[in-house]
Amino acid sequence: MADQKGIHSGERLSKATLYATLTQLKRFFQWLAWQPGYKSRFEYSDAEYFNLSDKDTRIATAQREQQVPTMEQINHVIQTMPTKTEIDRRNHALIAFTLLTGARDSAIASMKLKHVDLIAKCVDQDARDVKTKFSKTFNTYFFPVGDEAFRIVEAWVSYLREEKLWGNDDPLFPATRISLGATRQFEVSGLDRAHWNSASPIRSIFRDAFVGAGLQYFNPHSFRNTLVRLGQDLCKSPEEFKAWSQNLGHEKVLTTFTSYGAVARDRQGEILRDLATPQQPAQSGTNEIVEALFQKFRDSGLDVRVT
Repeated sequence: MADQKGIHSGERLSKATLYATLTQLKRFFQWLAWQPGYKSRFEYSDAEYFNLSDKDTRIATAQREQQVPTMEQINHVIQTMPTKTEIDRRNHALIAFTLLTGARDSAIASMKLKHVDLIAKCVDQDARDVKTKFSKTFNTYFFPVGDEAFRIVEAWVSYLREEKLWGNDDPLFPATRISLGATRQFEVSGLDRAHWNSASPIRSIFRDAFVGAGLQYFNPHSFRNTLVRLGQDLCKSPEEFKAWSQNLGHEKVLTTFTSYGAVARDRQGEILRDLATPQQPAQSGTNEIVEALFQKFRDSGLDVRVT
């Protein structure tokens, strides 16, 4: 396998491809070893033959920095998206809603209007209706990402309720209606009063939006990484970050740190450079309060001395 070349690239198969292929082969023979007629042919441990060397395994499973869109890039996409048709407006609101909530694309595809509370600025991810991960039910309050994203979503919900007269059980982001046009060909004819069958159309919308803005494609899930990095900047206490983590649907803060909270390479270098710079010892807040109090006594004419 190590000498084989990829069909499309023409280059030798990567260590990651070899590792994934051998892992599947190993699992197959582990299963086969327990099947009647094969137990006498080989043992369960024989499947260990399909392991790569320790060196190649480390190369294949190495964690590399994940590309994450910045807040500036996302806002640029939102600002450059067209809003002429109701399809454009739906797509525009979809990007803004994903930034506001960090919801997974499968959950967004299944959400109904009743799940969004614009007054409380909250989304009820009810597993009875919404396709959440592990069928968890939780509330997501809008993340503090600026007013523009909220205004876009607010206008979209108002459009569906007040102009199209849709109700609570109608989809928040409806599918595209395809019908036979005047040219006897199938063409887009507005919104269908139905949910998408899968999250694939959402990823296509994201791709078109980012490419149309002159940026590389970032999938909907990458917005969750962006929000975690924003939380690392904004949260000033363990309680605040715990609330931020719960808002993403994580039961444990450790999940947020280990799966999404890796420090970006540039930020890593910035932190290390700052630590290498001699810092003036910061005076404690208590000392500042005491000094201010003594100064106030002196200003009032009292002779205060510390013994």
